[in-house]
Amino acid sequence: MDKTKILFVCLGNICRSPSAEAVMKGIIEKEGVSGDFEIDSAGTAAWHAGEPADPRMQVHARKRGYNLTSISRPVDPDVDFDKFDYIIAMDTQNMRDLKKLVKNNSHLEKLHMMTDFAKEYDYSSVPDPYYGGDEGFELVLDLLEDACQGLLESVANEQKVK
Repeated sequence: MDKTKILFVCLGNICRSPSAEAVMKGIIEKEGVSGDFEIDSAGTAAWHAGEPADPRMQVHARKRGYNLTSISRPVDPDVDFDKFDYIIAMDTQNMRDLKKLVKNNSHLEKLHMMTDFAKEYDYSSVPDPYYGGDEGFELVLDLLEDACQGLLESVANEQKVK
């Protein structure tokens, strides 16, 4: 069986998407299915390319047992849309930016909102915590834990149908 490839996308790839990457990796490892997945993250902007995750986000993630090891990179439309099965946007602006990069309808079908997979929380997007305080980083992690669990269930259900 081929690995399911998931790309998480936010604006700068230093807060939300690297956190989603770490949370998803933690969940699939706990479930014993990490060998079935390839998880990555990217940003719609390249402002922070080559940088690690925001230090504040790293602190909050570590408190929950997540290690944010990814290095920021921009979305590469020439590679990412063909490589990944799911491309998950953190907010509506990220989704608009991603839709501008697609080259065909099969690429469009890969795009999803992170919050579409949430079960416990009712948010339309994962808010950017960059300009806020501690509570914003904690909210991001709450939403991601919920939505990543829902994403894993959705992928499992979809694979049963195939």
